[in-house]
Amino acid sequence: MAAIRTHGMKPVAIFRHSPGEGPGHFATFLERHSIASRLIAVDRGESVPTDSTAFGGLCFMGGPMSANDPAPWIERSLALICDADRRGIPVLGHCLGAQLMARAFGAQVARNPVREIGWDEVRVLPNGAAREWFGDIDRFEAFHWHGETFAIPEGATRILESAWCPNQAFVRGPHLAVQCHVEMTPAMVRLWSREGAAEIAAHAGASVQTAERMCEDLERRTRALNPIADRLYARWIRGIDPG
Repeated sequence: MAAIRTHGMKPVAIFRHSPGEGPGHFATFLERHSIASRLIAVDRGESVPTDSTAFGGLCFMGGPMSANDPAPWIERSLALICDADRRGIPVLGHCLGAQLMARAFGAQVARNPVREIGWDEVRVLPNGAAREWFGDIDRFEAFHWHGETFAIPEGATRILESAWCPNQAFVRGPHLAVQCHVEMTPAMVRLWSREGAAEIAAHAGASVQTAERMCEDLERRTRALNPIADRLYARWIRGIDPG
């Protein structure tokens, strides 16, 4: 990923845990706002840093593994999130990334009652923190692909829910953790629907869409999701130290 450094701002570190689960629309947002980024490909064996001070913010993407796995990079990620929190450096988590944040902040990650896969509505909760991040948005269609869920950490506020998973997002100071996928692009949805065919078949049910259904009207769905992601990302980058 090309990084564009402007105004002395430190780059945002983007941690990728699976080759097909890159930053998607988040990268587009950063480029549009001339914010530097550095991709750390954990899936290719790149090491997770121990010190967050080189970065303006940290973004952890999704992945098929569990946040409870004993992999060394997971423990290093938890430590890095805690380091960023101590220093007031904002952390953003998508799906697995959000679960890592929950664990780092002392909450449990456990199996969700059902797999949640495909497009479905999420509802913004009626509280002040949710309004700060979402404005007047009260519900929208998001993309989902997860089998686990996080509890809400102490000191955090739940801001989003769905019918199949009540804990869809939380905020804690400058940090945002989102269980659903707001970063999706049409190419990512098509790739996941192909690569996840066996998982879709194994968990068929009301909370799991077929690949055909999740790819229907895909351009319109992602275009509708992009401005909601933009709003969340715009609020999140307010926490980045301009340097």
